[in-house]
Amino acid sequence: MSKRDYYEVLGVQRGASENDIKSAYRKLALKYHPDRNPHDKAAEEKFKECAEAYAVLADADKRSAYDRFGHAGVSAAAGAGGFDPTVFSGFEDILGGLGDIFGFGDLFGGRRRGGPQRGADLRYDLEISFEESATGTETTIQIPRQESCDTCKGSGAAPGTSPTTCPQCHGQGQVRFQQGFFTVARTCPQCRGNGRIVSKPCHSCRGTGHVTRERKITVKVPAGIATGQQLRLQGEGEGGAGGGPSGNLYVVVHVQEHGFFRRDGVNLFCEIPVNYTTLALGGEIQVPTLDGADSVKIPEGTQTGTTLRLRGKGMPDVSGRGRGDLFATVQVQTPRKLTKDQRQLLEQLAKVLPKEKFEPRTRDDEQEERNLFDRVKDMFG
Repeated sequence: MSKRDYYEVLGVQRGASENDIKSAYRKLALKYHPDRNPHDKAAEEKFKECAEAYAVLADADKRSAYDRFGHAGVSAAAGAGGFDPTVFSGFEDILGGLGDIFGFGDLFGGRRRGGPQRGADLRYDLEISFEESATGTETTIQIPRQESCDTCKGSGAAPGTSPTTCPQCHGQGQVRFQQGFFTVARTCPQCRGNGRIVSKPCHSCRGTGHVTRERKITVKVPAGIATGQQLRLQGEGEGGAGGGPSGNLYVVVHVQEHGFFRRDGVNLFCEIPVNYTTLALGGEIQVPTLDGADSVKIPEGTQTGTTLRLRGKGMPDVSGRGRGDLFATVQVQTPRKLTKDQRQLLEQLAKVLPKEKFEPRTRDDEQEERNLFDRVKDMFG
């Protein structure tokens, strides 16, 4: 499923101030926080979505990248790996100070942990043509992403040194103390929740363990892929923290509509204009397909609206299991201009043809025409 726009998630305009963004987030976080909605999966998912949006829009650099490149330009760490309260310094950040008044502090959050962590997954929206979806294609995309620093190998420490375990929290990223009947956990002020301390930061990444780079990645799109389907490129997401593995890149495909064919699953539908004489006398017509034009026989007396089925001329199955069918509906083609000879011949024909009986059209008739494609599917299975 496609991600919602982060501004839409928080209910703010794109030009919203930092205070507006923070205020909107606080209201939503209070409403959907898991501790307020125990065993409510829907509320938990909304809280994750709000947390992810706030983590990006509250950061000036990430917000700028998001405004330029969309979801592909920012880290999705706030929501990629499940509910993670460590995106925030503590629940008092949501409450705007109320937590300190009531003595809750980081009771609901601050569960940071040190050590290697997997990088965030990324999303890229790729638009391809209808023909490319039918034949498959290979394309190169360029995405900004955070990668593990080559100099320090993601540790954040200068070459020849290594991070040390925080002496205050003993690597837990939290400090705990008793407050009445509660055991309150706060983010460790010495290591800021990392569980480790870098005494000599790496000069390349300034101690963060990662750098931002633009990467060109080749994507192989299989034949038959449809709008909304996605490709997973393992290990092509954000670099991991502390030497952890990289996340994945998910390429979501969007297929342009075709001017002639309409797709439904693996089947294709189209309408073919045919001369009245061909329908009346029978003959052959050329039906466009993905593989070129096919000759199709028209039986004598074929009525306009008749649908012909061309087996195996539809879209390829993306899993490689054959192809769908092409359904071509014939429609009588009325000439717009007639020569003198053509008019005389048609007038002679009109004299010998039986007079048509007038039958009033009903709403059911009109509805039946509108549902042409649905009727074709029901007819052929």
